[in-house]
Amino acid sequence: MDIVQYMNQTGSAAREAARRIASSPTAMRNCALMATKDALDDARPRLTDANAQDLERGRASGLSAALMDRLELTPGRIDAMLEGLDQVAALPDPVGSITDMNTMPSGIKVGRMRVPLGVVGIIYESRPNVTVEAASLCLKSGNATILRGGSEALASNCAIAQCLEQGLLAAGLPGAAVQVVETADRAAVGQLITMSEYVDVIIPRGGKGLIQRISDEATIPVIKHLDGVCHVYIDDDADDSMAINIAINAKTQRYGTCNTMETLLVAESKATELLPILGTNYGEAGVELRGCQRSCSILSTAVAASEADWAEEYLGPVLAVRVVSGLDQAIEHINCYSSQHTDAIVTRDHGRAMRFLREVDSSSVMVNASTRFADGFEYGLGAEIGISTDKLHARGPVGLEGLMSQKYIVLGEGQVRT
Repeated sequence: MDIVQYMNQTGSAAREAARRIASSPTAMRNCALMATKDALDDARPRLTDANAQDLERGRASGLSAALMDRLELTPGRIDAMLEGLDQVAALPDPVGSITDMNTMPSGIKVGRMRVPLGVVGIIYESRPNVTVEAASLCLKSGNATILRGGSEALASNCAIAQCLEQGLLAAGLPGAAVQVVETADRAAVGQLITMSEYVDVIIPRGGKGLIQRISDEATIPVIKHLDGVCHVYIDDDADDSMAINIAINAKTQRYGTCNTMETLLVAESKATELLPILGTNYGEAGVELRGCQRSCSILSTAVAASEADWAEEYLGPVLAVRVVSGLDQAIEHINCYSSQHTDAIVTRDHGRAMRFLREVDSSSVMVNASTRFADGFEYGLGAEIGISTDKLHARGPVGLEGLMSQKYIVLGEGQVRT
């Protein structure tokens, strides 16, 4: 396969499809989403067989437990994909919506209209359900998309792509509106992230190495986050039962996700009481604890944390634990080591909660809730195309609005400027 020629053909087809998708009515795009849902539901045996091939290759190549977990397409995850399509179809159509219309002294009316970005390139690892999430959000927001999944999920992604094309064609839309790159050759990624004549924005989803490479080499704007170093701080005025439940859930509900807690901070007034209980629960879950000096003196199973541990995204059953003097030190620690993804406080004190919300500089900041809620599905976006820790254009879970731009519109009645 000539990668340059193949990718240029893919990009050209996507650019042409983007024009048709952007001008398509809401009903047509919703029809494509529902037709895709039916196609996926009917194709469950084929999806399971394709995923089994990927899982077998993953085991043979020694993929980590976290990556194997992301790769697996369980019946529940297929159900979640179908539910996500329902939710995206039910969302209000943002394309063409007009806001901030004002009449100027000249008599002209000036406002802003939401418009699609155009062609969105998405590069991701392991999780085949991302294919449906990304495609549905791009389609609903009037964008075409080129999807390049990891080589470990190639069979699963190609099987899903057939369902997506089937849904688009059933609705009378071009199948090229959603294209999955059908090669594992890494040169395809290098080509995709430099095709500025065809692609308007790149969204990488995956490990730090992948995202760093895309950020360094892309000649197209990138929406990204590099790490998910998430914190939970148990405040002096936390409800004990709530704090324990949140701290356990934020770490053990699922290890291999970017919104999993990687560092637990505990106010010193709570440490002696709560850390032994938490240590027992983490031990039963098989979580290794790496603590500060004070934490290690309370937790006999903890080993001394290194400086690097405070900034580490483990994506596995390892947790850093630090006892802090209170809210000030907790905020200082988070703003020093956090990746600005998701950080939470457990407290009954409204004033401290508001300080935490104001002063912690992350894309999602929570009060009395597990960091595991930081995703588009839980935020009511229907699905998410990724999470951004950047501060321009989009921040936090990126749903429909993150895939839109705005243009100024002017309505006049013959006015001329003097």
